[in-house]
Amino acid sequence: MKKDVYQEVTDRIISQLEKGIIPWHKPWITSHADQAISYSTGKPYSLLNQMILGRPGEYLTFNQVQQAGGRVKKGEKAGMVVFWKWLDVDDDQNPGEKKQVPFLKYFNVFHIDQCEGVKPRHEVTLTGEDETDADADAIITGYLQRSGVKLIHREGDRAFYKPSTDSVTLPLVAQFKDIAEYYSTAFHELTHSTGHESRLNRLAKCAFFGSEEYSKEELVAEIGAAALVNHAGLETAASFRNSAAYIQSWLKALRNDKRMIVSASGQAEKAVRLILGEDEAAA
Repeated sequence: MKKDVYQEVTDRIISQLEKGIIPWHKPWITSHADQAISYSTGKPYSLLNQMILGRPGEYLTFNQVQQAGGRVKKGEKAGMVVFWKWLDVDDDQNPGEKKQVPFLKYFNVFHIDQCEGVKPRHEVTLTGEDETDADADAIITGYLQRSGVKLIHREGDRAFYKPSTDSVTLPLVAQFKDIAEYYSTAFHELTHSTGHESRLNRLAKCAFFGSEEYSKEELVAEIGAAALVNHAGLETAASFRNSAAYIQSWLKALRNDKRMIVSASGQAEKAVRLILGEDEAAA
């Protein structure tokens, strides 16, 4: 039977959520030591692969293990990494228009700790602590200058992106109990702004609250914000939500759409790269 890669990826994410783990809230980018990387290239895997592998370190295919003169330990089970590209297909809901869908292929890989006779190839050099607030501010300022998005601070209890004015509105910084919460909220709304028609053209005009498109866009913003918070070195227990209701809401959404996590993480990857001023997405 042909492997359903979409379902396999979704099942792995669901498995983590069922254990109370929110897979997109992990240190994917904070330091090289915290990332899952390719043994052959030393490059970190994409956000989606970081989530489904769930463990930092070097990964090899079975053939790469053999070529390195090692072997996989008896009884060890392979992990999975997926590679995708975006395909233009007909949009059934909008005749005559196209939409992008991810096309997937997968490879089985083993963590280097699951192997014998293979040594890590990529040394990790950790720098001292950065001025994390300054780093986060630099990310925001750089994106605002390149994109033209307007950032408005206003005393209140709402944070939102408004496409018609291409503006993000946030409560005052002083209203947040934790500075990481402020940046997490800011990055969430800035990720939404990347979907503007002048940028990644992702925001659906009919994406009303509770719809499938709305849920997907919220997942894009969640993953994007988590990646950016980690990139700035601001991950704290207070910088994301992990309530039972929050987890259950994503379990329901993912169970209803096996393609959602793949598509949303791919869109989040694009959004993060745009915000950071980078070009290519990792595999």
